[in-house]
Amino acid sequence: MAFQKVGKVDEVPEGKSKVFEVGNRPIAVCNFEGKLYGIEDVCTHDGASFNASALIGCEIECPRHGARFDVTNGKVTDLPAVMPVETFEVRIDGDDIEIDV
Repeated sequence: MAFQKVGKVDEVPEGKSKVFEVGNRPIAVCNFEGKLYGIEDVCTHDGASFNASALIGCEIECPRHGARFDVTNGKVTDLPAVMPVETFEVRIDGDDIEIDV
């Protein structure tokens, strides 16, 4: 695996998320309490994008059916999803966001 630069830190304010394309894979970078987390941008319930959703605490909600996932570990926190989303390590280099894919 290798870290790839995807954007700048100021593109993802606290409590928000932003989707970046890494290769041809969409990854949502989420800012929870000043720390960045990377999750696959695909709801495991029906394949929907999180569409740069605002966070609800440490959770992100699918806009289609309301499934929620903990952005810190990818685990499901609310149905109808039952499978977790994949997570990715995120690091900051200066003001650059890098994701390990």
